[in-house]
Amino acid sequence: MKLKITSVLLLLVHIAAAQDTAFGRKMIDTLTSPYFWGRGYTKNGMAKAAQFLSGQFQSYGLAPIDGKDFMQPFSYPVNTFPGKMEVAINGLRLIPGRDFIVGPDSRGVKGNGKLIQKDSVTFIEPVNRIVVVLEDKLTWSAEQKVTDFTLISLDKKLQKTIPATIRVDIENQLVNDFKTGNICGIVKGTSKPDSVIVYTAHYDHLGGMGSDTYFPGANDNASGVTQVLTLAKYYAVHPQPYSMAFILFAGEEAGLLGSKYFTEHPLIPLKNIRFLVNLDLEGTGIDGITVVNATVYPTEFKLLKQINEKNKYLAKVNSRGKAANSDHYLFTEKGVPAFYMYTLGGIKAYHDVYDISATLPMNEYENEFNLLLKFNDGLMGKVVD
Repeated sequence: MKLKITSVLLLLVHIAAAQDTAFGRKMIDTLTSPYFWGRGYTKNGMAKAAQFLSGQFQSYGLAPIDGKDFMQPFSYPVNTFPGKMEVAINGLRLIPGRDFIVGPDSRGVKGNGKLIQKDSVTFIEPVNRIVVVLEDKLTWSAEQKVTDFTLISLDKKLQKTIPATIRVDIENQLVNDFKTGNICGIVKGTSKPDSVIVYTAHYDHLGGMGSDTYFPGANDNASGVTQVLTLAKYYAVHPQPYSMAFILFAGEEAGLLGSKYFTEHPLIPLKNIRFLVNLDLEGTGIDGITVVNATVYPTEFKLLKQINEKNKYLAKVNSRGKAANSDHYLFTEKGVPAFYMYTLGGIKAYHDVYDISATLPMNEYENEFNLLLKFNDGLMGKVVD
């Protein structure tokens, strides 16, 4: 009888894990769809994502951290490209995102002219103040300002001839007060509600470059958002002694702006945070994970490694020191103990149009989820098997 019960329990665990993976894949498919337009600054993409994610928190049974609304509103300036995005080199019209990207702080421009070669990779058209650069990889970002020239990066591999002439029609719009917000939910602790474990991820990405091209942001960071949602669903059904908080930040791609705003206007006392785990780039994992701040918090890193080694969840848990490379950083600067975990291996797509759901392996999604569950148990002083 004991053997049969054990077998049933193992089957239930397997079914639950399969359901989690199916949920994860569906969620990443959804967040990277054209409806959300890269969760950015044009076609209302970020606002749509914020509304959708607030609805998810509500449907799971989370409560708003402030007791009123899942959205913590704030705003900032950002340069956007909502309209025309046309570039032709040597008379050949190029495809946005694939053949070229425009510098995110570029001004809009319409005109044509001859390119003057400055070095092996740099060309300028002085009349319209256009700079053309050949790049090994096209990587986009977001900027809060506009410069007085236009930068156009070309994929070096796709250029068959030396750029000699250029024709452009690019529209930009500086939005001085782009309104957005962090999405914040909590499951109150059953016995120590003032001790809080926090999971975070940024839900914004780069949005659209012109009216026809958007950056889906599957690994960066629909994957991290999805893992946070999976944890939120679990803990809404399984409340813990400590409170479990979940924060999805806006404005990370423009300079960690959501986490900056939260740490300056905290909805929970920062001193009450037992530990914070920030999840970004969570869609691979064949080569394990890297933990930023591992050397800063060696006790917690030792706990994480011991759990992983005992249960063989991931191929490797790598240690890294302090780094200002994601939303954990502003919390660490305020004295909040925090890790930033990102997965390794599998794909090379990053800040480009190729970061899509279809090629995101999610090969360690379940194992990382289970590792985090046991890590949380350890943080709360539970015996971890």
